[in-house]
Amino acid sequence: MAIRTVGVVGCGLMGSGIAQVAAEAGHDVVVCEVSKDVLEKGLARVESFLQKKVKKGKLAPEAVGETMGRIRGTTRLGDLVGCDLVIEAVVERLEVKKAVLAELDAICPAQTLFASNTSSLSITEMAAATKRPGRFVGLHFFNPVPLMKLVEVVRSPLSEPAALEEAVEFARGLGKTPVSASDRTGFIVNRLLVPYLLDAVRTLEQGVGGTADIDEAMKLGCGYPMGPFTLLDFIGLDTTVYIADIMFDEFRESRYAAPPLLRRMVQAGLLGRKSGRGFYDYSQEPPAPTAGLA
Repeated sequence: MAIRTVGVVGCGLMGSGIAQVAAEAGHDVVVCEVSKDVLEKGLARVESFLQKKVKKGKLAPEAVGETMGRIRGTTRLGDLVGCDLVIEAVVERLEVKKAVLAELDAICPAQTLFASNTSSLSITEMAAATKRPGRFVGLHFFNPVPLMKLVEVVRSPLSEPAALEEAVEFARGLGKTPVSASDRTGFIVNRLLVPYLLDAVRTLEQGVGGTADIDEAMKLGCGYPMGPFTLLDFIGLDTTVYIADIMFDEFRESRYAAPPLLRRMVQAGLLGRKSGRGFYDYSQEPPAPTAGLA
């Protein structure tokens, strides 16, 4: 089935990014949020990102209006009834996602393809809670969505081959590179990334190196674009702990256990860039390592 109209549930960082790239690729997009204020904030984020592309010479000025014209915002899930594909990008809580999907399942035609942007929760469990388990896949985009090329297309044991192929072609049509992953907690990227990030925190805890030294070592020694602590601050320390806990519950392996330092920082409200302080203090330029962590 050709995907023309795309529904996105959630207009936060991920949802607004997905809506943007879909609209830039020529799709009509309906994006839904819980309130008008949150919706307007998300749409303003899309327009701001597009204007930055214009300033960098990467987008024609008239393309901003054209792209925004393809996006329609709403606070009613019922407005997504005519979409060929609906991507769920709400808060990373299984009960919330299942409630949203149940409401959508009751109003969307049987042929509508459902996808979740979850980074850690079970695609199988979400699919099994709907009446269209064969037409349910994972589409895990990465932040920031307009810049990151990868999309993990996640298959559950219930996913139909045709649904997976539609999802792959949709991702390619956005200019993304899709990779196929099975429904195992963390999929490919987080399965490998989360233990690395947690080990970096343990290395700091054990006094092997300081925050900036570890970051610099991994950038220059391994060719990574940013060090683990810069990345942790970008992702959000609370988000990392949440994902780590889900993975530890699934596998019961110590490498997925969040280190005490990471938990204490979350308890202290040191969440990274979004709170102004994490492993680095962003009240100054350039950011300096937060003192007293190890």
